[in-house]
Amino acid sequence: MKRNSSLNPLYFQFTLFADYGSLRYLFFILCLLIYMTIISANAVIIVTVILEKSLHQPMFIFICSLSLNSLYGSSGFFPRFLSDLLSDNHLTTRPSCFIQMYIIYTYASCELTILSIMAYDRLVAICQPLHYHSKMTVKKVTHLLMCAVLYPAVACGFCLSLTVRLPLCGNKLHRVFCSNWPVVQLSCVDTTMNNVAGQFVTVTSIFIPMFFVLYSYLRILLVCRRSSSEVRGKALQTCLPHIVTFMTFTFSLFCELSLTRFEADKMNPIMTIVLSLEYLIIPPINNPLVYGLNLPQIRGVVFRFLRKGPTAKI
Repeated sequence: MKRNSSLNPLYFQFTLFADYGSLRYLFFILCLLIYMTIISANAVIIVTVILEKSLHQPMFIFICSLSLNSLYGSSGFFPRFLSDLLSDNHLTTRPSCFIQMYIIYTYASCELTILSIMAYDRLVAICQPLHYHSKMTVKKVTHLLMCAVLYPAVACGFCLSLTVRLPLCGNKLHRVFCSNWPVVQLSCVDTTMNNVAGQFVTVTSIFIPMFFVLYSYLRILLVCRRSSSEVRGKALQTCLPHIVTFMTFTFSLFCELSLTRFEADKMNPIMTIVLSLEYLIIPPINNPLVYGLNLPQIRGVVFRFLRKGPTAKI
């Protein structure tokens, strides 16, 4: 049976890319520098935590997981985006588009699930310090990280599997990367099931982790109010980087989610690009800088490593 290409386009076209002439080389260099910064900064955190035995603790293992997730998400966006900046043909194959969607969505969901277990770790450490080592065992940390990765992988996979089956009446995406909702809007049939599944995945993988983080810090705040100034200072020192990371990512993600409430093709193209790229660029740069510069345990090891050179034993 001959395939109906009008209902199943083999390619998607990104319509937000404009012809900037020679300026595109400048944009390419700037974005390449951003990508290299993300790779370098997160790699430093990962290598530092792996090599330094004193950092083999739950909090630093979770920080290392955040950096790994940043590298994962960036790899799903930047190589294709850099290629499109230099290309005159902004087409992507259907399989490549859905693979990119899966990587970007699992990255965003994993970021929040990891941040939520980091909040739980701080909750136990500050509110139940005497039971911390009995509760945050190696087995418990492993199980928490597996749940933080597996649920987004399954939930996002199920949601996108519904989109893959949709017959589409067009192939133009008003974005600079593949996104689920713009593809669903191209459907020729009813998308109620996709909407319900998308809302369920959004609530369970985004809003529930957000509320859990807020609940955890409310509990921590109540405990710190009854504690000494020394305890409050230590709590602030360990919690502040996490709070900054959480607020930065949730704000960036909210900007992306807000695009689904507006008709993106009627918005200013520059504004659409900025809102959609924030959560793919800012958090992967912000996370290693916040943790590397604010946590003395990581900062001290990094500086010691830089002073002694790459051949020295950390």
